[in-house]
Amino acid sequence: MAEAAFSGVKLEKSVRRLREKFHGHLSVKKANVLMEKYNQDHELVSSWLIKQMNEFRSEKEDVHQADRTVQDQQNVLKDRDIEEVAATISLPLTEENLRMLDDAQKGHIAKEDCQFACGTCNNVWWRRVPMRKKVSRCRKCKVKYDPVPKDKMWGEAKFQCLQCGHTFMGFAQMGTPSPCYCCGNSVLPNRILPPRRPQNERGRKNTHSCFAEDCYNRQGSFTPGTFCVHPKSRKQKNMPVVLWPSAVHESTGSTVATCLSQGSLMEDLDNLILEDLKEEAEEEEGN
Repeated sequence: MAEAAFSGVKLEKSVRRLREKFHGHLSVKKANVLMEKYNQDHELVSSWLIKQMNEFRSEKEDVHQADRTVQDQQNVLKDRDIEEVAATISLPLTEENLRMLDDAQKGHIAKEDCQFACGTCNNVWWRRVPMRKKVSRCRKCKVKYDPVPKDKMWGEAKFQCLQCGHTFMGFAQMGTPSPCYCCGNSVLPNRILPPRRPQNERGRKNTHSCFAEDCYNRQGSFTPGTFCVHPKSRKQKNMPVVLWPSAVHESTGSTVATCLSQGSLMEDLDNLILEDLKEEAEEEEGN
């Protein structure tokens, strides 16, 4: 990755995290100013912003002003940009806002690995997104989607047989049983696991088998009217990859980019952010 592109990605990461800490109440322009000024240190800036917001609140409410010490005043960074942003995002003391400020002070952003699926493009992907705003954009059609419902997710699943206690993994959709590889008992998946990079391989995978009549590797009896969810079986019947498409996301007004961290998920975050930056530049040129 070229040095200029790397620098742009690093800045964009810090801007996204700073804005998410304040749930989008901080503008993109101001977030960029602060991150460029303070070397992309979103944790430091968020801490200073909260201190300045508390300073404004104390002055506004005129609470115990005479008891404030010189040290208390020095704890707040005197910076015009910090003061302007803090004044802009000064919020009422609701339970939700207090929790947001507490999380921001701790540098905490609650995230979750979610599965997304575009039925139009027959495209399936995973993203690590903020729990408060679970949304991701299809890279093919650019439409934003909500996650696949948890009870409809599919992929590598974790099972635990209640009859023999054996724990195993295999391809499945939630609510679709598979035979236990030890005793053959019908077992429902506990959860669907996000895909991981090869270096984080979690043990040997079992060859898929299920009770669907069209399963490519059915070992015994089948349940009439059921369909195998494994890609091999679906490919044999020319069926789409998407089992349950995501609902189109209805925007609530926040413009915070939600792709914050990929961790060990399959796709690379830097490349995704580069695509976002390129599209934003093209949109600006077109206006």
